[in-house]
Amino acid sequence: MITRKEENEARQWAWETARNAGMVLRNEEYDQIEVADFGLSRLREIGAQILTLEANDWVSIKVLILSPWQLEPQHRHPPSAVEQYPGKTEVLRGQWGQLYHYWEGEPSPHPKARPADQDQPYLAVWNETVLGPGSQLVIPPNSWHWFQAGPEGAVVWTFSSKVTDAADQWTDPRIVRETQFTD
Repeated sequence: MITRKEENEARQWAWETARNAGMVLRNEEYDQIEVADFGLSRLREIGAQILTLEANDWVSIKVLILSPWQLEPQHRHPPSAVEQYPGKTEVLRGQWGQLYHYWEGEPSPHPKARPADQDQPYLAVWNETVLGPGSQLVIPPNSWHWFQAGPEGAVVWTFSSKVTDAADQWTDPRIVRETQFTD
């Protein structure tokens, strides 16, 4: 849970950071920035500021704006047997800063991420890919992954097949995807 003041401060920071990163944004998009703390009440450490530009049954275009060292917890985008859908394929493309992305595969010997001790039990994949401006990564459906911004923060484009955020699965049972407010 976060306060409305925390939400407003995070939205303002995300807006300014995205614009300083060279993004051209329309004024009406300011209110579209979602501030997500994943129910952990530690927004500066765990969370994301998400600007959704398009979300329909075929495609999703979002911008993730992460503050310095902000972490998005480990999750995956699972298949749907009912819809015969293999799960969301996601493409991350760096715009500004650095994003340390972790997914399945051989663990990296010296990862750059610095998760808090209390979060480490929920981070099981450690194959690191560092994204900077112009770097791109394709995440296959149903792949466990998580990421953390570097010391400056990060602005990252995310393009994916249809939005299935409500079906995302998290390794941390404390996660609540919809932001709740204390005031």
